[in-house]
Amino acid sequence: MGRRFILHAIKGALRHVDADIVFLQEIHGEQNISGNRFDNWPTNSQFEYLADRIWHHYAYGKNAIYRSGHHGNAILSKYPFIEWENINVSLTRSASRSLLHGAISVPGAIQKLHVICVHFGLFNMERKEQFRTLVKRINSHVPNDEPLIIAGDFNDWHGRAERYLNIELGVSEVFHALEGRHARTFPAWLPVLRMDRIYSRGLDVVSCQKLHGGPWRKLSDHIPLLGEFGVGEMGHARYEGCGLAGQK
Repeated sequence: MGRRFILHAIKGALRHVDADIVFLQEIHGEQNISGNRFDNWPTNSQFEYLADRIWHHYAYGKNAIYRSGHHGNAILSKYPFIEWENINVSLTRSASRSLLHGAISVPGAIQKLHVICVHFGLFNMERKEQFRTLVKRINSHVPNDEPLIIAGDFNDWHGRAERYLNIELGVSEVFHALEGRHARTFPAWLPVLRMDRIYSRGLDVVSCQKLHGGPWRKLSDHIPLLGEFGVGEMGHARYEGCGLAGQK
């Protein structure tokens, strides 16, 4: 609610987890007024500040633009991006949404890894169209033999997208595959709704867990998910799909 400046605590928590790839939503690319309220506001963008010297590679896509700046989705990676693109899936200007698609070169892996960070709308009809756009994007830009991770805030608490994405894309939701149900991730102080997901294809799923202990419930209104995968010859890699948001 803007009463506490928690970006430094988020940075410390992410460093402790030390995931290879981090998916973030509602992260600021530019904010021109908060520095007047907080003495320790970073001079660079929030995603650059979080990446620092751990995640040397990152991609950022604007979702919402306003007078004081903009925010959107970001992907932080320890491995270099081959390419990335932000795709606008907004149906109205008042609810700006996008999906951020990157292709990453992972050492030891034969093929590039596709990663897509999403933040979809609150209304069912809105999400249906956004799911269709996601499917079209993957079918046209991600070959079936190249591994894929889709992570973020789906706002799909009724689970209506599950069968559609499974049939159209052949992806499976990681937590659901392991536990038999989707993870309850919202609100962080008492998670009830199943809003955040990690979907994958062409990867060996090792584990998936909710990061609900320690500081996590105080760092965002969503509980983040941590997934671990095996990728070809490179062994295991840890990819964190977070519902963490920077200060607004």
